[in-house]
Amino acid sequence: MKILLKDIRAVDPGCGLDCVTDILMTDGVISRIGSCEGYFDRVIDGRGRLTAVPGLFDMHVHFRDPGLTHKEDIITGAAAAKAGGFTGVACMPNTKPPIDSFDAVRYVIEKGRQTGIRVHPYACVTKGMDGKELCDYESLKAAGITAISDDGKPVPSAELMRQALERSVENGLLIASHCEDLEIINGGIINKGEISRRLGVRGMDRASEDYITAREIALAASCGARIHICHVSTYGSVNIIRAAKRDGVKVTCETAPHYFTYTDEKLLTRDADYRMSPPLRTEKDRAAVEEAVLDGTIDCIITDHAPHTADEKANFEKAPNGVVGLETSLAVTLTKLYHTGKLSLSRLAELMSVNPRRILGLPEVRIQEGAEADLCIFDPELEWEVIPAELHSKSKNTVFKGERLKGRNVCTICGGKIVYEL
Repeated sequence: MKILLKDIRAVDPGCGLDCVTDILMTDGVISRIGSCEGYFDRVIDGRGRLTAVPGLFDMHVHFRDPGLTHKEDIITGAAAAKAGGFTGVACMPNTKPPIDSFDAVRYVIEKGRQTGIRVHPYACVTKGMDGKELCDYESLKAAGITAISDDGKPVPSAELMRQALERSVENGLLIASHCEDLEIINGGIINKGEISRRLGVRGMDRASEDYITAREIALAASCGARIHICHVSTYGSVNIIRAAKRDGVKVTCETAPHYFTYTDEKLLTRDADYRMSPPLRTEKDRAAVEEAVLDGTIDCIITDHAPHTADEKANFEKAPNGVVGLETSLAVTLTKLYHTGKLSLSRLAELMSVNPRRILGLPEVRIQEGAEADLCIFDPELEWEVIPAELHSKSKNTVFKGERLKGRNVCTICGGKIVYEL
Protein backbone atom coordinates (compact mmCIF):
# COMPACT_ATOMS: atom_id res chain seq x y z
CA MET A 1 0.00 0.00 0.00
CA LYS A 2 1.53 3.29 -1.15
CA ILE A 3 0.17 6.60 0.14
CA LEU A 4 1.67 9.84 -1.11
CA LEU A 5 1.47 13.09 0.80
CA LYS A 6 2.08 15.47 -2.07
CA ASP A 7 3.35 19.03 -1.84
CA ILE A 8 3.10 19.19 1.95
CA ARG A 9 5.05 21.24 4.46
CA ALA A 10 6.91 18.82 6.73
CA VAL A 11 8.08 20.16 10.10
CA ASP A 12 10.12 18.06 12.54
CA PRO A 13 12.47 19.87 14.94
CA GLY A 14 14.12 16.58 15.89
CA CYS A 15 15.37 16.16 12.32
CA GLY A 16 15.84 19.85 11.54
CA LEU A 17 13.17 19.41 8.89
CA ASP A 18 11.03 22.31 7.64
CA CYS A 19 10.27 22.32 3.93
CA VAL A 20 7.55 21.74 1.38
CA THR A 21 8.07 18.27 -0.06
CA ASP A 22 6.47 14.92 -0.87
CA ILE A 23 6.25 12.14 1.73
CA LEU A 24 5.77 8.60 0.48
CA MET A 25 4.47 5.95 2.86
CA THR A 26 4.89 2.32 1.79
CA ASP A 27 3.05 -0.23 3.94
CA GLY A 28 2.97 2.27 6.80
CA VAL A 29 6.65 3.22 6.68
CA ILE A 30 8.05 6.51 5.39
CA SER A 31 9.99 5.27 2.38
CA ARG A 32 10.89 8.58 0.75
CA ILE A 33 10.95 12.28 1.56
CA GLY A 34 11.36 14.23 -1.65
CA SER A 35 9.88 14.45 -5.12
CA CYS A 36 7.95 11.26 -5.97
CA GLU A 37 6.57 9.92 -9.23
CA GLY A 38 4.79 6.72 -10.16
CA TYR A 39 1.69 4.79 -9.10
CA PHE A 40 0.20 5.35 -5.67
CA ASP A 41 -2.81 3.74 -4.04
CA ARG A 42 -3.78 7.10 -2.62
CA VAL A 43 -2.63 10.69 -2.94
CA ILE A 44 -3.31 13.35 -0.32
CA ASP A 45 -2.60 16.66 -2.04
CA GLY A 46 -1.31 19.26 0.40
CA ARG A 47 -1.34 21.98 -2.26
CA GLY A 48 1.56 23.57 -0.41
CA ARG A 49 -0.95 24.43 2.32
CA LEU A 50 -1.20 21.37 4.57
CA THR A 51 1.44 20.83 7.24
CA ALA A 52 2.68 17.55 8.69
CA VAL A 53 4.30 17.34 12.13
CA PRO A 54 5.11 14.28 14.25
CA GLY A 55 1.89 12.93 15.76
CA LEU A 56 0.87 15.06 18.74
CA PHE A 57 1.11 13.66 22.27
CA ASP A 58 -0.94 14.81 25.28
CA MET A 59 0.68 13.76 28.53
CA HIS A 60 -2.29 14.79 30.70
CA VAL A 61 -5.79 13.48 29.95
CA HIS A 62 -8.64 11.97 31.95
CA PHE A 63 -10.51 9.20 30.13
CA ARG A 64 -12.57 8.26 33.24
CA ASP A 65 -12.12 4.56 32.58
CA PRO A 66 -12.75 2.49 34.67
CA GLY A 67 -15.66 3.59 36.82
CA LEU A 68 -16.79 6.93 35.40
CA THR A 69 -17.52 5.95 31.83
CA HIS A 70 -20.76 7.94 31.66
CA LYS A 71 -18.41 10.92 31.20
CA GLU A 72 -15.85 9.31 28.88
CA ASP A 73 -14.14 6.01 28.23
CA ILE A 74 -10.88 5.00 26.61
CA ILE A 75 -12.50 4.43 23.21
CA THR A 76 -14.36 7.76 23.04
CA GLY A 77 -11.48 9.67 24.58
CA ALA A 78 -9.16 8.27 21.95
CA ALA A 79 -11.65 9.26 19.24
CA ALA A 80 -11.43 12.85 20.47
CA ALA A 81 -7.64 12.58 20.53
CA LYS A 82 -7.47 11.31 16.95
CA ALA A 83 -9.71 14.14 15.78
CA GLY A 84 -7.33 16.60 17.42
CA GLY A 85 -4.19 15.17 15.77
CA PHE A 86 -2.94 13.16 18.75
CA THR A 87 -1.36 9.76 18.17
CA GLY A 88 -0.63 9.24 21.84
CA VAL A 89 -1.96 10.22 25.25
CA ALA A 90 -1.15 9.57 28.89
CA CYS A 91 -4.17 8.94 31.13
CA MET A 92 -4.25 10.15 34.71
CA PRO A 93 -5.05 7.49 37.34
CA ASN A 94 -7.87 9.16 39.30
CA THR A 95 -10.48 6.68 38.09
CA LYS A 96 -12.79 4.49 40.20
CA PRO A 97 -10.97 2.51 41.40
CA PRO A 98 -7.69 4.41 40.95
CA ILE A 99 -4.93 2.92 38.80
CA ASP A 100 -2.72 1.67 41.63
CA SER A 101 -2.10 -2.00 40.78
CA PHE A 102 -0.53 -4.18 38.09
CA ASP A 103 -3.94 -5.36 36.85
CA ALA A 104 -5.36 -1.84 36.69
CA VAL A 105 -2.44 -0.66 34.57
CA ARG A 106 -2.85 -3.61 32.22
CA TYR A 107 -6.56 -2.87 31.85
CA VAL A 108 -5.84 0.61 30.47
CA ILE A 109 -3.06 -0.64 28.21
CA GLU A 110 -5.12 -3.50 26.78
CA LYS A 111 -8.20 -1.37 26.15
CA GLY A 112 -6.00 1.30 24.65
CA ARG A 113 -4.83 -1.17 22.01
CA GLN A 114 -8.35 -1.12 20.56
CA THR A 115 -8.22 2.61 19.78
CA GLY A 116 -5.72 2.97 16.92
CA ILE A 117 -3.49 5.28 18.97
CA ARG A 118 -1.07 4.74 21.84
CA VAL A 119 -2.67 5.03 25.27
CA HIS A 120 -0.23 5.16 28.17
CA PRO A 121 -1.49 5.03 31.77
CA TYR A 122 -0.10 6.86 34.75
CA ALA A 123 -0.27 4.97 38.02
CA CYS A 124 -0.83 6.43 41.47
CA VAL A 125 1.85 7.71 43.84
CA THR A 126 -0.11 6.44 46.86
CA LYS A 127 -2.46 3.49 47.25
CA GLY A 128 -6.00 4.51 46.43
CA MET A 129 -4.71 8.08 46.05
CA ASP A 130 -5.36 8.43 49.78
CA GLY A 131 -1.96 9.99 50.54
CA LYS A 132 -1.05 7.47 53.25
CA GLU A 133 1.00 4.63 51.75
CA LEU A 134 3.21 4.46 48.68
CA CYS A 135 2.30 2.09 45.88
CA ASP A 136 4.47 -0.82 44.77
CA TYR A 137 6.41 1.04 42.06
CA GLU A 138 8.35 -2.02 40.94
CA SER A 139 5.13 -3.86 40.13
CA LEU A 140 3.60 -0.83 38.41
CA LYS A 141 6.69 -0.34 36.27
CA ALA A 142 6.64 -4.00 35.33
CA ALA A 143 3.04 -3.50 34.18
CA GLY A 144 4.19 -0.82 31.74
CA ILE A 145 4.09 2.65 33.31
CA THR A 146 6.81 5.31 33.10
CA ALA A 147 5.21 7.92 35.38
CA ILE A 148 3.13 8.24 38.54
CA SER A 149 0.78 10.90 39.86
CA ASP A 150 -1.96 11.47 42.40
CA ASP A 151 -3.43 14.00 39.99
CA GLY A 152 -6.41 15.88 41.35
CA LYS A 153 -4.60 16.54 44.60
CA PRO A 154 -1.03 16.62 45.88
CA VAL A 155 0.39 14.07 48.28
CA PRO A 156 -0.53 15.83 51.56
CA SER A 157 2.56 14.84 53.55
CA ALA A 158 5.81 16.46 52.43
CA GLU A 159 7.79 13.61 53.99
CA LEU A 160 5.80 10.96 52.14
CA MET A 161 6.28 12.90 48.92
CA ARG A 162 10.02 13.06 49.60
CA GLN A 163 10.07 9.29 50.06
CA ALA A 164 8.16 8.86 46.80
CA LEU A 165 10.70 11.02 45.00
CA GLU A 166 13.57 8.97 46.42
CA ARG A 167 11.87 5.79 45.23
CA SER A 168 11.24 7.35 41.82
CA VAL A 169 14.99 7.83 41.39
CA GLU A 170 15.56 4.15 42.20
CA ASN A 171 12.89 3.04 39.71
CA GLY A 172 13.48 5.58 36.94
CA LEU A 173 9.91 6.89 37.15
CA LEU A 174 8.68 10.44 36.70
CA ILE A 175 6.38 11.98 39.30
CA ALA A 176 3.85 14.50 37.99
CA SER A 177 2.31 16.69 40.68
CA HIS A 178 -1.04 18.47 40.78
CA CYS A 179 0.09 21.52 42.72
CA GLU A 180 -2.90 22.75 44.69
CA ASP A 181 -2.98 22.70 48.48
CA LEU A 182 -6.55 21.66 49.29
CA GLU A 183 -6.49 23.26 52.76
CA ILE A 184 -5.63 26.64 51.23
CA ILE A 185 -8.32 26.20 48.56
CA ASN A 186 -10.79 25.44 51.36
CA GLY A 187 -13.82 24.95 49.14
CA GLY A 188 -13.00 27.67 46.62
CA ILE A 189 -14.41 27.20 43.13
CA ILE A 190 -12.79 29.97 41.02
CA ASN A 191 -9.71 32.18 41.28
CA LYS A 192 -9.71 34.30 44.44
CA GLY A 193 -9.83 37.93 43.44
CA GLU A 194 -12.05 40.65 42.08
CA ILE A 195 -14.23 38.28 40.03
CA SER A 196 -14.90 35.91 42.94
CA ARG A 197 -15.82 38.89 45.11
CA ARG A 198 -18.19 40.26 42.46
CA LEU A 199 -19.85 36.88 42.10
CA GLY A 200 -20.01 36.29 45.84
CA VAL A 201 -18.39 32.86 45.69
CA ARG A 202 -15.47 31.37 47.59
CA GLY A 203 -12.16 31.82 45.74
CA MET A 204 -9.12 29.59 45.27
CA ASP A 205 -6.06 31.47 46.51
CA ARG A 206 -3.09 31.37 44.14
CA ALA A 207 -0.91 30.49 47.13
CA SER A 208 -2.33 26.97 46.90
CA GLU A 209 -0.52 26.43 43.59
CA ASP A 210 2.62 28.43 44.32
CA TYR A 211 3.19 26.73 47.68
CA ILE A 212 3.00 23.14 46.41
CA THR A 213 5.05 24.03 43.31
CA ALA A 214 7.81 25.36 45.58
CA ARG A 215 7.49 22.37 47.91
CA GLU A 216 7.80 19.81 45.12
CA ILE A 217 10.82 21.55 43.62
CA ALA A 218 12.56 21.75 47.00
CA LEU A 219 11.90 18.08 47.69
CA ALA A 220 13.04 16.99 44.24
CA ALA A 221 16.22 19.05 44.55
CA SER A 222 17.00 17.45 47.90
CA CYS A 223 17.22 13.95 46.41
CA GLY A 224 18.16 14.66 42.80
CA ALA A 225 14.80 13.48 41.51
CA ARG A 226 12.82 14.57 38.48
CA ILE A 227 9.56 16.41 39.11
CA HIS A 228 6.93 17.46 36.60
CA ILE A 229 4.59 20.31 37.54
CA CYS A 230 1.10 19.89 36.08
CA HIS A 231 -1.07 22.60 34.47
CA VAL A 232 0.81 25.77 35.50
CA SER A 233 -1.57 28.73 35.84
CA THR A 234 0.05 31.44 38.03
CA TYR A 235 2.83 33.94 37.49
CA GLY A 236 4.21 32.83 40.87
CA SER A 237 4.62 29.21 39.78
CA VAL A 238 6.16 30.33 36.49
CA ASN A 239 8.78 32.37 38.37
CA ILE A 240 9.51 29.53 40.82
CA ILE A 241 9.99 27.02 37.99
CA ARG A 242 12.10 29.40 35.91
CA ALA A 243 14.46 29.98 38.87
CA ALA A 244 14.65 26.25 39.64
CA LYS A 245 15.59 25.44 36.06
CA ARG A 246 18.28 28.09 36.17
CA ASP A 247 19.63 26.42 39.33
CA GLY A 248 19.75 23.00 37.67
CA VAL A 249 16.79 21.34 39.37
CA LYS A 250 15.35 18.50 37.26
CA VAL A 251 11.97 20.14 36.83
CA THR A 252 9.69 20.16 33.81
CA CYS A 253 6.21 21.59 33.50
CA GLU A 254 3.12 21.95 31.34
CA THR A 255 0.20 24.27 30.74
CA ALA A 256 -3.08 24.13 28.83
CA PRO A 257 -4.36 26.46 26.09
CA HIS A 258 -7.07 27.97 28.28
CA TYR A 259 -4.43 29.36 30.64
CA PHE A 260 -2.70 31.42 27.94
CA THR A 261 -6.00 32.39 26.29
CA TYR A 262 -8.59 33.36 28.91
CA THR A 263 -8.86 35.07 32.30
CA ASP A 264 -11.32 34.66 35.14
CA GLU A 265 -13.54 37.32 33.58
CA LYS A 266 -15.08 34.39 31.66
CA LEU A 267 -16.66 33.33 34.98
CA LEU A 268 -18.87 36.43 35.02
CA THR A 269 -21.27 34.40 32.86
CA ARG A 270 -21.73 31.98 35.79
CA ASP A 271 -21.19 29.15 33.32
CA ALA A 272 -19.53 26.14 34.95
CA ASP A 273 -17.97 25.12 31.63
CA TYR A 274 -15.38 27.81 32.42
CA ARG A 275 -14.51 26.20 35.74
CA MET A 276 -11.46 23.98 35.97
CA SER A 277 -8.74 23.21 38.49
CA PRO A 278 -6.51 25.15 38.72
CA PRO A 279 -8.83 27.97 37.67
CA LEU A 280 -8.64 30.69 35.06
CA ARG A 281 -6.79 33.54 36.71
CA THR A 282 -5.91 37.18 36.00
CA GLU A 283 -4.41 38.89 32.96
CA LYS A 284 -1.06 39.04 34.78
CA ASP A 285 -1.14 35.25 35.13
CA ARG A 286 -2.30 34.69 31.55
CA ALA A 287 0.51 36.87 30.18
CA ALA A 288 3.10 35.15 32.40
CA VAL A 289 2.00 31.70 31.22
CA GLU A 290 2.15 32.79 27.59
CA GLU A 291 5.63 34.26 28.08
CA ALA A 292 6.78 31.02 29.74
CA VAL A 293 5.53 28.99 26.77
CA LEU A 294 7.45 31.25 24.40
CA ASP A 295 10.72 31.43 26.35
CA GLY A 296 10.96 27.69 27.06
CA THR A 297 10.18 27.73 30.78
CA ILE A 298 7.06 25.69 30.05
CA ASP A 299 8.03 22.44 28.32
CA CYS A 300 4.78 21.26 26.82
CA ILE A 301 1.18 22.10 26.06
CA ILE A 302 -1.39 19.64 27.35
CA THR A 303 -5.19 19.71 27.59
CA ASP A 304 -6.02 18.26 31.02
CA HIS A 305 -8.98 16.82 29.06
CA ALA A 306 -11.54 16.38 31.86
CA PRO A 307 -15.00 15.35 30.66
CA HIS A 308 -18.16 15.98 32.71
CA THR A 309 -21.78 15.60 31.65
CA ALA A 310 -24.13 18.50 30.95
CA ASP A 311 -26.16 17.64 34.07
CA GLU A 312 -23.04 17.72 36.22
CA LYS A 313 -22.08 21.12 34.81
CA ALA A 314 -25.56 22.64 35.09
CA ASN A 315 -25.13 24.23 38.54
CA PHE A 316 -22.41 26.90 38.55
CA GLU A 317 -21.52 26.62 42.23
CA LYS A 318 -21.82 22.84 42.65
CA ALA A 319 -20.41 21.59 39.33
CA PRO A 320 -17.17 19.59 39.24
CA ASN A 321 -14.11 21.31 37.81
CA GLY A 322 -12.78 20.35 34.38
CA VAL A 323 -13.03 20.97 30.64
CA VAL A 324 -12.48 18.88 27.51
CA GLY A 325 -9.75 20.01 25.13
CA LEU A 326 -8.29 17.37 22.82
CA GLU A 327 -10.10 18.60 19.71
CA THR A 328 -9.29 22.29 20.22
CA SER A 329 -5.73 22.30 21.60
CA LEU A 330 -3.88 22.44 18.29
CA ALA A 331 -6.31 24.94 16.81
CA VAL A 332 -6.15 27.29 19.79
CA THR A 333 -2.36 27.18 19.85
CA LEU A 334 -2.24 27.96 16.13
CA THR A 335 -4.77 30.77 16.51
CA LYS A 336 -3.36 32.44 19.61
CA LEU A 337 0.38 31.86 19.20
CA TYR A 338 1.30 30.87 15.62
CA HIS A 339 -0.96 33.20 13.65
CA THR A 340 0.02 36.09 15.94
CA GLY A 341 3.67 35.55 14.98
CA LYS A 342 4.75 34.55 18.48
CA LEU A 343 5.43 30.85 17.94
CA SER A 344 6.99 28.93 15.05
CA LEU A 345 5.60 25.63 13.83
CA SER A 346 8.86 23.97 14.83
CA ARG A 347 8.44 25.18 18.40
CA LEU A 348 4.79 24.09 18.35
CA ALA A 349 5.91 20.58 17.40
CA GLU A 350 8.36 20.58 20.30
CA LEU A 351 5.67 21.61 22.77
CA MET A 352 2.97 19.25 21.53
CA SER A 353 4.85 16.23 20.20
CA VAL A 354 8.55 15.99 20.99
CA ASN A 355 8.82 17.20 24.58
CA PRO A 356 5.92 15.25 26.12
CA ARG A 357 7.31 11.95 24.85
CA ARG A 358 10.82 12.89 25.97
CA ILE A 359 9.65 13.81 29.46
CA LEU A 360 7.79 10.51 29.83
CA GLY A 361 10.70 8.50 28.42
CA LEU A 362 8.66 7.20 25.48
CA PRO A 363 10.01 6.38 22.00
CA GLU A 364 10.55 9.43 19.82
CA VAL A 365 8.49 10.01 16.69
CA ARG A 366 10.30 11.30 13.61
CA ILE A 367 9.47 12.32 10.07
CA GLN A 368 12.34 10.52 8.39
CA GLU A 369 12.89 7.75 5.91
CA GLY A 370 12.62 4.33 7.48
CA ALA A 371 10.40 5.52 10.33
CA GLU A 372 6.89 4.24 10.90
CA ALA A 373 4.46 6.94 9.82
CA ASP A 374 3.10 8.79 12.84
CA LEU A 375 1.75 12.15 11.72
CA CYS A 376 -0.60 14.99 12.49
CA ILE A 377 -1.58 16.68 9.24
CA PHE A 378 -3.31 20.04 9.63
CA ASP A 379 -4.47 22.99 7.60
CA PRO A 380 -3.16 26.08 9.41
CA GLU A 381 -5.49 28.37 7.44
CA LEU A 382 -8.75 26.47 7.91
CA GLU A 383 -11.23 28.56 9.91
CA TRP A 384 -13.95 26.82 11.92
CA GLU A 385 -16.31 27.31 14.81
CA VAL A 386 -16.18 25.12 17.91
CA ILE A 387 -19.63 23.53 18.16
CA PRO A 388 -19.82 21.30 21.26
CA ALA A 389 -22.37 18.90 19.77
CA GLU A 390 -19.89 18.03 17.01
CA LEU A 391 -17.10 16.95 19.37
CA HIS A 392 -16.17 13.26 19.53
CA SER A 393 -15.96 13.17 23.33
CA LYS A 394 -18.97 11.87 25.27
CA SER A 395 -18.92 15.14 27.21
CA LYS A 396 -19.12 18.57 25.59
CA ASN A 397 -17.82 20.86 28.37
CA THR A 398 -15.41 22.88 26.25
CA VAL A 399 -14.21 26.30 27.34
CA PHE A 400 -13.82 27.24 23.65
CA LYS A 401 -17.47 26.75 22.65
CA GLY A 402 -18.58 29.27 20.05
CA GLU A 403 -15.03 30.42 19.31
CA ARG A 404 -13.86 30.80 15.71
CA LEU A 405 -10.40 29.27 15.40
CA LYS A 406 -7.86 29.30 12.59
CA GLY A 407 -6.15 25.98 11.93
CA ARG A 408 -7.44 22.42 12.23
CA ASN A 409 -6.24 18.85 12.11
CA VAL A 410 -7.46 17.14 8.93
CA CYS A 411 -5.74 13.74 9.06
CA THR A 412 -4.12 11.63 11.77
CA ILE A 413 -1.79 8.75 10.92
CA CYS A 414 -0.67 6.39 13.70
CA GLY A 415 1.35 3.22 13.31
CA GLY A 416 1.35 3.73 9.57
CA LYS A 417 -2.45 3.76 9.35
CA ILE A 418 -4.86 6.62 8.72
CA VAL A 419 -6.94 6.65 11.90
CA TYR A 420 -8.81 9.93 11.35
CA GLU A 421 -9.81 12.19 8.46
CA LEU A 422 -11.88 15.34 8.65
